Formats: sequence, C-alpha cells, structure tokens
Amino acid sequence: MLVAAGLVSTSFTVGKAIAPGLDPAVLTLVRFLLAALLMLPWVRSRFGLCLPGGRALVRYSLISGVLVGFFWLMFLSLRYTTALNTGVLYTLVPGISSVYSALLLRERLGRYRLMALLLAMAGAIWVIFRGDISRLLAMDLNRGDLIFFAGCLLIALYTPLVKLLHRGESMIVMTFWVLVTGTFWLLLLSGNRLASISWSGVAPMVWAGIVYLAVFSTIVTFFLTQLATLYLGPTRVTAYSYLYPPYILLLDWIFGHGLPSLRTLAGVALILMAMVVVQKGAVTVHRYRQPPKDTDTFG
Repeated sequence: MLVAAGLVSTSFTVGKAIAPGLDPAVLTLVRFLLAALLMLPWVRSRFGLCLPGGRALVRYSLISGVLVGFFWLMFLSLRYTTALNTGVLYTLVPGISSVYSALLLRERLGRYRLMALLLAMAGAIWVIFRGDISRLLAMDLNRGDLIFFAGCLLIALYTPLVKLLHRGESMIVMTFWVLVTGTFWLLLLSGNRLASISWSGVAPMVWAGIVYLAVFSTIVTFFLTQLATLYLGPTRVTAYSYLYPPYILLLDWIFGHGLPSLRTLAGVALILMAMVVVQKGAVTVHRYRQPPKDTDTFG
C-alpha cells in the first residue's frame, strides 16, 4: 500500500499535465480501455479468456461502477469548485469507509486505531492548507463540493466491496474484469463524445501520460489495493490515502520545488505517526487471521 499510495500521488502531477489535452471523461475512458487491453494477453495466457458468469459480472460491475461514478462526479465537481476543496473533502473517505466496513463486514477498528484515523485526517488537512489556519477557516463550500462529497460516498465503498464480493478468484482476473466493466460504464457516460475528438491532434505527451496512468496508476494500483484489502481490511487500506499530501510534497522536493515550511512538516509527522498506529493494528489482525487457502488469489 505504500507503493500504491506513491503511484497514485504521481498520477496527480501527470493528470494535471495532460488534462488540457483531452476531455477528462474521455481521458478516463481511454485510460481504462488501454489498461484492459494491456492486461488482456497476460490474463489470456495464464487463465484463459472465459467470459465470467452473470453473477460474477454483476460483482465486477458493482465495483467498477463505484470507481467510474467517483471519477465522473470528480470531473463534474471541478467545474464548480477548486482542487484544494476536493483535497480536503477526500480526507473524509477513510472515515466513511470505516462506517461501510462496520455495516457490511462487521469490521471493528478499536478505539486507538479510530483515534489514529482522526489524527491522520487532521494531519492531512494541515498539510493541504500548509499549516495556515486562516486558509482552512476561509474555505467556502459550494455546489461543486456537494457533488464531490457524493463522489466520496461512492469511492469509500470501493475497498469494502472488494472484500465483500471477492469469491476466491485470482486478483489478476478480478482486476481485469473490473477494468472491462468500468470501460463499459464509461462508454455509456462519454461514448457520444468520441466522434467529435480530433485524435490525430492529441499531443504525444498526452498519450505518454495516458500510458503511464493506465499501467502504474490503474493496473498496478488496482491490483495492489485489491490484494492488500484481503489482508489488511478495507478501512486500513483506505487510510493510506492520507499519505497522498506527504507524497506530493516529496515529489515537489525531488523536482526542485523546495521543502515546505516547518509548520507543514509538522502535519506530515502527525500523519506518519498515526499511520504507524493503524498499520500496527493491521499486523495484529493478520497475525491471528489465516489468509485464504487459494494462493493463486494473490497472483
């Protein structure tokens, strides 16, 4: 999950660079389609390309529907709100996910891990606003924020649904069919725009960015997240999203943008301490809970 969180963090930088070159909804469609096509030879050679049964397709469609719904609402919300506001609202996702996990999976966090999640959320908000309380108090919620909050309610369902709907199949297979069904949902949402796009005019940098997002921020992160969910549980997996702001600060530093202020770094320290507590709880659970017998589930 540390690797997955790092890859997701790079996707913000890549996505921002290529977003002006292609309609966001179409960009997401191409990203899902390319990821599915890249996985196709791997899945076919190892497992055979058999169409899943009706119930399996419903399971995969529910998981991909949550992802697609979130991306669609996110792009819609950004017409009316700022990236800063969405970043703050996204810190609510692990807490919402813990409620879903308690209802759907009877997952128990315990008092200390719940406190750690709240501290991590506070640290993430502190990093996003760079330690400036006045910026936090001045945040003006608007229509776009309500739309994005609806998206947060959807994406918080992702990891609980993975654990709830997994039936012992290989995680490679599950990832592939989530991408395929996700492509179908995206075709319904944005397929009518494909004919109006001048594909020859799309810059090579945009295509390179899409390939990066398809391979690392889609195939790899979907696989790692779904795999980790089986071991750590949905809430603890979702909690790694608190690491996005520190990772983004680290990337800024690597690319020569300098380190943030000490006030901002205090929020990073708070996130890291809270995440140690959350991860310690996950290790304890794993120590006393046997993993699934089907080793091929883990690719």
